[in-house]
Amino acid sequence: MEEVNRNNSQQENIIRSRGCCTVRGSEPNDLFVNQLRCCKLSAHDWLSEYTDSALNSEYNIVEVRFKNGRKDFFTSPKDMVLTKGEIVAVEASPGHDIGIVSLAGELVEIQMRRKHIDPTKKDIKRVFRHARTTDIEKWLEVIEMEDNTMLNSRTIAADLKLDMKINDVEYQGDKTKAVFYYTASDRVDFRELIRKLADSFKVRIEMKQIGVRQEAAKVGGIGPCGRELCCSSYMSNFTSVSTNAARIQQLSLNPQKLAGQCGKLKCCLNYEVDDYIETLQEFPDSSTPLKTKKGKAYYIKSEVFRKIMWYAYAGESNNMMAIPIDKVKFIHQQNKKGIFPAELEEFAEQNTQVDIIDEGNTNDITGYI
Repeated sequence: MEEVNRNNSQQENIIRSRGCCTVRGSEPNDLFVNQLRCCKLSAHDWLSEYTDSALNSEYNIVEVRFKNGRKDFFTSPKDMVLTKGEIVAVEASPGHDIGIVSLAGELVEIQMRRKHIDPTKKDIKRVFRHARTTDIEKWLEVIEMEDNTMLNSRTIAADLKLDMKINDVEYQGDKTKAVFYYTASDRVDFRELIRKLADSFKVRIEMKQIGVRQEAAKVGGIGPCGRELCCSSYMSNFTSVSTNAARIQQLSLNPQKLAGQCGKLKCCLNYEVDDYIETLQEFPDSSTPLKTKKGKAYYIKSEVFRKIMWYAYAGESNNMMAIPIDKVKFIHQQNKKGIFPAELEEFAEQNTQVDIIDEGNTNDITGYI
């Protein structure tokens, strides 16, 4: 009995790499609960319980998921009924591959439209059949081989002194082809490597170069926020990140703090930048000093979402004053009319008190920021 449970647990761990990592809740009617990062392959079918004669219930294209976030669309025979989660044998080049149906029905048409795929113009491959027992057994067998194949291929590449890193290996379901994913900073001549890999593993070899962001998504890890990396947990598309996003959010341009584990700028720099851009449109020009009878005050920094700008008199940078943007605009208007307030302090917000605990004394010391 323990052997059976161990085999079932091992099988569940193996197929997690294919996105099959959902478990039922404690109640029979509970929805599937997503587990681990591979659930970024999942898609919620919000049309599953919607019935309408206008919908084409016989839509014969399904979405199938494979390893490493790879998905593709396949046509199914009209007499074959496919549902989400089924294991199917699909057309590959050459032979056939084994995948898991991730989406079926009318929502597939919407998904294809969102990804700008026209089924009339693109040659869509076919679903051959539901996976047989022999298909699944061979599929699980080749999945178990992937880690050892990757480690051995790294040894072969190191012996050939190739400046490249093999990140992952994906076997085709029928064990006729293996795809090696690698990263390299420069162009690599891996013709000799392909020959040695083919001799060692007795399969057709395909090399695919990926970027460092894709490598981080495959490897995974914990970010400085304490959570799993966004690229490995839910992100399936990468958008470019520029230092301008950090400037807009007034972050320190420190490469060590702005770079993620991939060495590139963190993807999360893009998360709030649109809100910053929209809010900053309400801010007045920060290059114009505020003129008072006491002297000129120059801009130091901003608190964007609080809509506060900090100013200090020339030569008094340690004495900053927080002024709401509506009052800054008012002072600008007064200055244009030749009117100068007596001092800037009358427009500043009250200093915020904070309690500072002296480690050597139990009494509270009140400070200001």
